[in-house]
Amino acid sequence: MSPFAFFDLDGTLVDRQSALSDALTCLCRSRALGPDAERWLRIELADRSTVNDFTRLRDDFDLEASATDLWQEYVDLMSTAVTCRPEVLEGLARLRAAAWTIGVITNGAGDIQRAKLAGTGLVDMVDGVAVSGDLEIRKPYRRLFELGATRCGVTLADGGWMVGDNPTGDIGGGQQAGLRTIWVRGRPWPDELAAPHHVVDDVTEAITILLEETE
Repeated sequence: MSPFAFFDLDGTLVDRQSALSDALTCLCRSRALGPDAERWLRIELADRSTVNDFTRLRDDFDLEASATDLWQEYVDLMSTAVTCRPEVLEGLARLRAAAWTIGVITNGAGDIQRAKLAGTGLVDMVDGVAVSGDLEIRKPYRRLFELGATRCGVTLADGGWMVGDNPTGDIGGGQQAGLRTIWVRGRPWPDELAAPHHVVDDVTEAITILLEETE
């Protein structure tokens, strides 16, 4: 049985915030949106985004474009703007070479998360993807982890790892799913949450820890 690890996407494998800023700048320029609309977008999309956000944008600012068109342009811009550092891709390639099964478990809308995976080349590095939009269930709920395991051809009972930057969603969710956990430090840690197995400052350090498991 090969070892397996799940990774969060935004804030762990990719830098969503810088991509978001670039994408919104381009969208506002393309659609001639004023400062108020841009400010609204940057606040409302700070943590996550769905097509419903663009329905509200259209209605609040009386735009002629359809929500679907605005959303699709945003998805396309995000897929172009988001990047995955070469050292992260190289680390994942090393895991695959060491016979690890790799999955991505991420909150978000399915179309935009898969566009990010395709745009960064991460899609070629993973065995399965579970997106909260597929089930309308978000991390930390166990069912999303079960879906990730199924899509990777593994079972949670086999034991594995969850790597992510969100204490509650990634680490708390991973713990509830019976996984060992590595927290990529950044967000505040809630006092009530049990400690992760490891704490790192960068996902590449987490990959090194995983590789040491199989040496």
